[in-house]
Amino acid sequence: MQYYCNPLNVPYHYQFLKDRRAADGAKFVNREAADPSVVLFQGKYYLFASMNGSVWVSEDLARWESRRLPENLPIYDYAPDVRVVGGWLYFSASKRGEICNFYRTKDPVNGPYEEITGTFDFWDPNLFLDDDGRLYFYWGCSNISPLWGVELDRETMKPKTERIELISGDPFHKGYERFGEDNSEQPKTEAEVEALFTAFLKEKNLAADDIPASYRKMLRGMFSGMPFIEGAWMTKHGGRYYLQYACPGTEFNVYADGVYVSESPLGPFAPAENNPFSMKPGGFMRGAGHGSTVEDKNGAWWHAATMQISMNHSFERRVGLWRAGFDRDGELFCNQRYGDWPVSMERLMADPWSEPEWYLLSYGKSTAASSCAPGMDSARAADENAQTWWKAGSAESGAWLSLDLGEVMDVRAVQINFADDRESGIAWPPQAEAAAERWIDLEQQATRWLLEGSADGETWMTVEDKHDADTDLSHDLVVRENGIRLRHLRLTVFAVPYGAAPCVSGLRVFGRGNGERPQAARAAAKRIGPMDFTVSVPRVPGAAGFNVLWGHRPDKLYHSYMLMGDSVSEKRIGALVAGQRYYFRVDAFNENGITAGEVERLGG
Repeated sequence: MQYYCNPLNVPYHYQFLKDRRAADGAKFVNREAADPSVVLFQGKYYLFASMNGSVWVSEDLARWESRRLPENLPIYDYAPDVRVVGGWLYFSASKRGEICNFYRTKDPVNGPYEEITGTFDFWDPNLFLDDDGRLYFYWGCSNISPLWGVELDRETMKPKTERIELISGDPFHKGYERFGEDNSEQPKTEAEVEALFTAFLKEKNLAADDIPASYRKMLRGMFSGMPFIEGAWMTKHGGRYYLQYACPGTEFNVYADGVYVSESPLGPFAPAENNPFSMKPGGFMRGAGHGSTVEDKNGAWWHAATMQISMNHSFERRVGLWRAGFDRDGELFCNQRYGDWPVSMERLMADPWSEPEWYLLSYGKSTAASSCAPGMDSARAADENAQTWWKAGSAESGAWLSLDLGEVMDVRAVQINFADDRESGIAWPPQAEAAAERWIDLEQQATRWLLEGSADGETWMTVEDKHDADTDLSHDLVVRENGIRLRHLRLTVFAVPYGAAPCVSGLRVFGRGNGERPQAARAAAKRIGPMDFTVSVPRVPGAAGFNVLWGHRPDKLYHSYMLMGDSVSEKRIGALVAGQRYYFRVDAFNENGITAGEVERLGG
């Protein structure tokens, strides 16, 4: 079988960034890939992502190969969009304030890409070809303006119609559109915005007319707490048009994709009952917004989206892929219940709600290391949090990190997650220093390591040897489908890019334990407002964590939030839609399996 584990196991290129907005001229080094557009073209899958300078190519959606893009494409423009139109693959990307061009090719890897001169500027583009051959275009990325739509002329790529407003933010009724960790920030009323704007003018000793109208609008938007409505993607299914959009902001754990539905490609659109359809606020790596939805060769649907780290820079991001689909009522859904655990492609194709075969063995287990930088001890590699990491005390080759599972277990997969630390001391290459703002390093880097395993801590076997690898896979996955009986694992790191000290945010081990599944959780949940609810779970002995599921019908618990630990103390979740009825269930899991809870109506 083919297995994969989010985030996708591909090279995430480094970028060197000078933040023009920072008063101190801050400089950042981090890996980024986001805003994925994935399409099936000529029998292969092609995935384009922001700030990666490459296209990822796959035969099966599980194994990806990274190929550098031709130089005439605007790889420094955000949110690349790709769509198949006739026998061509069309490409465009964002450049607010400047006219954006279109490009097309019949060979996405080698090109050439034919340039089609554009006529207007846009941000977060999405092209859509309808069944009747008519071509439509959607764009927008702002908290002060909506998503727009227009019909294009297929020959000239010029608008045939006036642009139409399609989706605007509504955080007063849609909890999932609110800013902040767990949608915790409340939007401001018009009176509150006016008061903040007046206070700003007074502080700066300005009159309103002293500020250009466009800047006044931007300031009011900033004070309002309105979400960014962005990342359009159109899918047609069953004769209906599903316009997907991202909100509220990529730097939050609740970055999500919502969906509106219409009988026409340019609306009017109404919000779907299942919203947001893509959202992953918990687990090892969080976030699932600004993505694309694709039908595979076998008729199964998948959704690719942006995952968040946001530690070295707010745009430090990765790409995830999840099984999606349309239920019997035509509602778009996406299964992210165990959204960063290894999964079988074949099982998910057969059943989009298939549960994992292998369970998390490494959470909270004993760790050790050859050395640790201050405040970055080895336990951070087993805390199921991509925003914390173990850092070796030096950059010397041969630093090691070990994990003790506590007893011999059936190990089936190991995901090794390398992190980047802001204090890494990476020397800036001359090309980066010379760049005005940003430079993406497209040269091949190398991450080299050896993974060993042992049943007794004395006799060791090689699990995977990448001592001489020429690849830089920061979220590498090792699969042993038939299992290995191990208690101890040891990762020895020989090299990471730019000679930095190695950092590991997750030495994650999956397989099957030797005991019983946890008892069912005795969960309690209550609605504490139109868009918020809390959930509590008394201690369940032996539980490693819980999955809180909710939805607008008992058989449609399409939303999930993974929480680690053997109990939950009044966790607030703020992603509800005001006025909508909800049901919930809390499942308990450990290294031996998953125990489903009872479905109850969410009251309060």
